[in-house]
Amino acid sequence: MSNVFIALQNNEETRPIIEAILADNPGSARSDAPGMVRVDAADRLVIRRETIEAQTGQPFDLQYLHVNLISLTGYIDEDDDQLTLSWSH
Repeated sequence: MSNVFIALQNNEETRPIIEAILADNPGSARSDAPGMVRVDAADRLVIRRETIEAQTGQPFDLQYLHVNLISLTGYIDEDDDQLTLSWSH
């Protein structure tokens, strides 16, 4: 089992997104660095639009993640409702 991760800028826009990612991925680990937050998970990380919308209280387009994205690892499976990072196809 290998870890996947997503790293986002640490700012007001990403804080509720990071909280949503942590809520949807029990067992994931958050690491803070200057200007950046990284969320690691074993084998799979799921980012759900619905959870982000619940955190922010407004509609959210998952493509907007790319504005604050620093880096990620894993294969990407993405649609309008969720983005999944994993090492399996």
